[in-house]
Parts: sequence; structure tokens; C-alpha cells
Amino acid sequence: MTMKTSPAASQKNSPIQIKISASTKAILNRAAALRGQKLSEFILESARTRAEEIILDQRLFALDDKALTCAVAARRSRSPCEKKVLTGRGKASRCHSQKRISSPLARKT
Repeated sequence: MTMKTSPAASQKNSPIQIKISASTKAILNRAAALRGQKLSEFILESARTRAEEIILDQRLFALDDKALTCAVAARRSRSPCEKKVLTGRGKASRCHSQKRISSPLARKT
């Protein structure tokens, strides 16, 4: 999911300078080359993507006392793998167990 920017915000007129080690630059150059991008394009795209993920990950859940108690209990009772799947930080296919995960907070369809 890409965040929208205004036309003025998309103009490239604000430089950023950073100092990095030669080994870090080599890794970034290699990755950029594998993607067919210039180093600056690769760094900008990677940084922007990560920044958007961080911003979008900040969610506010408004729960009543009963729902909060249920959510906390559900989080505490899950295996580390299940917690990653439920929080969107992992994929079920990467879990050791392929069992279906049910949550009392999941939407019923």
C-alpha cells in the first residue's frame, strides 16, 4: 500500500546525505544492481517502503473491558509463531504447525 503525496511533495529538491561504511555501501550497490536500479533509487525506495510500513503499523484499537481482557488472554495463550501470524508479522506457511488459527476477535463471515 503506497501513501499518496501531493505534486509539490514529489519534487526532488530536498537532498539527504548519509555516511556509511564501505561494506554497507557494497551490499546496497549489489542489491540495487540486482533490482536494476541506481543506488540512490534503491535506497530511497527501500527507505520509503519501510517508513510507510511503520506508519501504517501504528493502529489504535478501542476496546471495552471485556474485549480487552479477551484480546490479552488470546495473545498470551498463543505460540510465538501464532502470535506472528495474528499480528501480521508472519505467514502461516512459515509456522511449524499448519493448524488453523482461530481467534475470538476474528470476524465471522
